[in-house]
Amino acid sequence: MTPAHCASCRTELSPDALVCPACAALVHSEQLKHLAADAEAATSAGDAAGARKHWAAAVALLPADSQQHAAVRERLAALTQSLDAPAADGGTAGTAQRPWWRRGWPGFATAALLLASKLKFLLLGLTKASTFVSMFAFFGVYWSIYGWPLALGLVFSIYIHEMGHVAMLNQCGIAASAPMFIPGIGALVQLKQRVDDPLTDAKIGLAGPVWGLGAALVALAVYELSHAKIWFAIAQLTAFLNLFNLTPIWQLDGSRGLHVLARWERWALVAAIAVALLLTEQRLLFVVGAVAVWRSFQRDAGPGDTRTLATSNLPVNPRSWSSLRLEAFAVRRAMNRELGCWP
Repeated sequence: MTPAHCASCRTELSPDALVCPACAALVHSEQLKHLAADAEAATSAGDAAGARKHWAAAVALLPADSQQHAAVRERLAALTQSLDAPAADGGTAGTAQRPWWRRGWPGFATAALLLASKLKFLLLGLTKASTFVSMFAFFGVYWSIYGWPLALGLVFSIYIHEMGHVAMLNQCGIAASAPMFIPGIGALVQLKQRVDDPLTDAKIGLAGPVWGLGAALVALAVYELSHAKIWFAIAQLTAFLNLFNLTPIWQLDGSRGLHVLARWERWALVAAIAVALLLTEQRLLFVVGAVAVWRSFQRDAGPGDTRTLATSNLPVNPRSWSSLRLEAFAVRRAMNRELGCWP
């Protein structure tokens, strides 16, 4: 409601006046101050709709040719654009505000479909008491350190990796124990008979990283569908652990795969690692490559197998891993922003 007289000079005002004709003061200056304060408070509280309501009331009390009117109109336009964005892009902005577990449920369904062909085999492994109990203990330890979402993703990533070994062992007719989880180390499968054939040993060793690659790519696909950062963190960590296992030293999978390679194949692998390092800047590849160079100079070269060479290159292919190159610290930062679950 327009006051009868100007608060500054007491000039009589018309019912629709916005500016005093005598002193050019804003007629509704006090009301405008309150509306601006309410709008700022709503903005600070994250209530964009409330802020837009207050600014809309304020713009109606300002002369159309004033600077204040133009400034408020710009604020209104920005607020309207941000509020209308979810409708314009199919709800992406609105979806991003929901909890990760609500955004991620389509991802769980997608992951189940992608693993459907192997699901029965994976579930069969959980029927072994030693696997289930050690897995639960492993999960509990990492839950206390990193929070349950990443701990759960880590457990299942390692489990899928180990079940890759088990699947190849079954295919080769070699007896072995069920996967056993050990906190701080990971998991292992104990062979109950000796494997003397280097090609068979390579197949068994590389089956784990190949299945692990599948787990990482599934997690990455779920992230692309759900935009829940927890899935990207799981994909990153799975990729990092998978790549670490390909270091060709001691009893790691990469060493078992290297046994069968001829000398020229080992140097071809070194070249592939060097290219991947240049393209992805994944520092762990420097360690993997350095050990591969050292192994290439040794005299224990195998008979050669190009299929094994191609399989060894798969997990370090830059196209597969370029988006998964952050290390554990980066994963921890991403999880901290998303879930606030770190100590």
